[in-house]
Amino acid sequence: MIDYDTFCRIKRLSEHDRLTPAQIARTLALDPRTVTQWLEKPRYRPRQSTARPSKLDPFKPTIRRLLEHHPYSAQQIFQHLTADGFDGGITIVKDYVRTVRLPRKPAFLTLEFAPAECAQVDWGHWHPVPVGNALRRLAFFVMVLAYSRLMYLEFTVSQTMEFFLGAHLNAFEYFGRLVPAKIMVDNLKSAVLKRLTGQAPVFNPRYRDFADHHGFEIVACGVGQGQEKGRVEAGVGYVKKNLLCGLDIPHFSVMNPAARDWLDTIANVRLHGETKEKPRERLRSARSHTCARCPLSSSTSARSTTSSPPIASA
Repeated sequence: MIDYDTFCRIKRLSEHDRLTPAQIARTLALDPRTVTQWLEKPRYRPRQSTARPSKLDPFKPTIRRLLEHHPYSAQQIFQHLTADGFDGGITIVKDYVRTVRLPRKPAFLTLEFAPAECAQVDWGHWHPVPVGNALRRLAFFVMVLAYSRLMYLEFTVSQTMEFFLGAHLNAFEYFGRLVPAKIMVDNLKSAVLKRLTGQAPVFNPRYRDFADHHGFEIVACGVGQGQEKGRVEAGVGYVKKNLLCGLDIPHFSVMNPAARDWLDTIANVRLHGETKEKPRERLRSARSHTCARCPLSSSTSARSTTSSPPIASA
């Protein structure tokens, strides 16, 4: 197959220079049969490529069916297909999902953070689950390190201050005893008592004391500006779509072991869509190039075990 430039040269040598096909072939280092074939064509027509079969073809009906029943992410669909025997890569899955479901996220200015500078926290909610002999609405706490996107997840059946502070401590431990310089919150009642436009937020005094004790600053998002903590907003949605959607929950007691396994095998080792790095590796790389400002010191750790609010458990 020749390109368009070669086709034009063949035509010019034949029509203007009056060369024979054999002479043209020698001039352009082509086979004489190729020259003759293209001289017979009135205009250049590139070869029509035939569609090659894809590994994904047998699974496309499954993908469409999954999207009809649940708002699955491409990552979650990839996990389903892998369990069904698909041995291709996630890229072709993402490309196909993009063609059958357009993105629905509005665009916002992306905030940039330095390593260990900031974490974002929020609560999420899910359907009631069995707890003992009763059904209780499931709540979950999410903390995301803004730079690395490393996530901590903890399920509870309450959003009281004891659960809120206890989940913070557990998150710090999960992050390798790392306390970020500041933590961003929305208008969570356990964090912000009052938030009016143009006025400084009134923080819950117990949360403010907790922040002072552990050495981080509380940063409240602007009124109606929840997208300022978009990393944890996305994290809450990711938990719902990738872990909870379609999950059979026999009892609350299975949730936190399942959460830890999901964090360690999927959420924090996946290639993140924005950073193009794995969250755990991105944090490890950042910590190897920065000073030890953020890890809890031994004295801080000792204080946290003696004077911090108790970690509540469900």
